[in-house]
Amino acid sequence: MAHPWVASGLLWLAILAPACRRSHRRVYAVIPKGQAHVFWQTVHAGALAAAQEAGVEIVWNGPAVETDLTGQIAIVDDFIARHVDGIELAPSDKDALVPAIHRAHQANIPLSVIDSGAATDEYVSFVATDNYGGGTLAARRLAERIGKRGEVAVIGVLPGAASTLAREQGFRDTIAKEFPEVRVVAFQYGMSDRARSLSVTEDILAAHPGLAGLFASNESSTIGADQAIKSRGLSGQITLVGFDSSPSLIDDLRAGTIDALVLQNPFQIGYQGLKVLLDAQSGRQPPRRIDLPPTLVTRDNIDQPAIRELWNPDFARYLESR
Repeated sequence: MAHPWVASGLLWLAILAPACRRSHRRVYAVIPKGQAHVFWQTVHAGALAAAQEAGVEIVWNGPAVETDLTGQIAIVDDFIARHVDGIELAPSDKDALVPAIHRAHQANIPLSVIDSGAATDEYVSFVATDNYGGGTLAARRLAERIGKRGEVAVIGVLPGAASTLAREQGFRDTIAKEFPEVRVVAFQYGMSDRARSLSVTEDILAAHPGLAGLFASNESSTIGADQAIKSRGLSGQITLVGFDSSPSLIDDLRAGTIDALVLQNPFQIGYQGLKVLLDAQSGRQPPRRIDLPPTLVTRDNIDQPAIRELWNPDFARYLESR
């Protein structure tokens, strides 16, 4: 018969064992460019969905704003020091984050790059929207809507942000190749800030009173451009094609201030960004690159079920279950 102290110890081990196993679940860091936009909340939900399926944990942390490169690098380094099981990273700058990615590689922490590229090959997979293709979609829509002639302008996001640079380049290349009578007369960065995007759009509208259209290449730039058009009483006169969505942008698409939005699938970006890490660690070979197709959304297709899922994803149930 076991000594009472031994029996007591075995009993406590039996009670604590499940908790110990839970506490030793694999932990993955998910680091967005910022946390202010609906886009990143949906990326978070996608990563949580993949984590719940696999029985692993994620820790979500990113800078408050997308311009805080130093803050994002510090977050990466903190997770390296904690030696998490993997990192899912959306680099705010294609060059500035390369040394931090290299440090993760040296620490043998697998890393996936999501949303926006980095100038390195030290990652498992790159998961993103076909951003250049999204810019092409926007250019064709805008050119068609203004009759394939006239002056247009671009409200960009940030210098160095690979994803939005690709959208802006896709737009400009397509206009130049396919629509010779459309001229891009202005390009300004909104610095991933709604107020700054509003200000630069107002400057462009003042400098180019004959402007026919605008392309804005992310959520904050689209919101700023939209507000500038409304504040100057130009709804219906300036054709605005934007990128990404928010409740206010969907409302203004329905109202006609915005002609069209190019939407990504941020839920799948977050989901696939974690899944490639899990696959690699399970001995499966994930694709080196996953390009998710963009979708052009207009008033004609906005309420189709597949389209609605892009602008109104059910991410709250994942965030609430954390």
